[in-house]
Amino acid sequence: MTLFYLLMLTFVALVAYAGYDETFRLIRYLDLQFKYFIVRVKMKWMERKLRKKLLADRAEFAKSFREFNKHAD
Repeated sequence: MTLFYLLMLTFVALVAYAGYDETFRLIRYLDLQFKYFIVRVKMKWMERKLRKKLLADRAEFAKSFREFNKHAD
């Protein structure tokens, strides 16, 4: 409950200091930064997954290519 009161006090202080519009610009900016952070984390997981899949595919391709060359001779 104390956290709620501190949050409301901070919000009121921001409105009193910077005004209503600038306070909501700050809140929108923080919201966008948070969403961007989530997107970056998801991209990192996709990168790891894709890298792992590509390494497996490359190993499989190299194996089939060696086999193809062996039969081509």
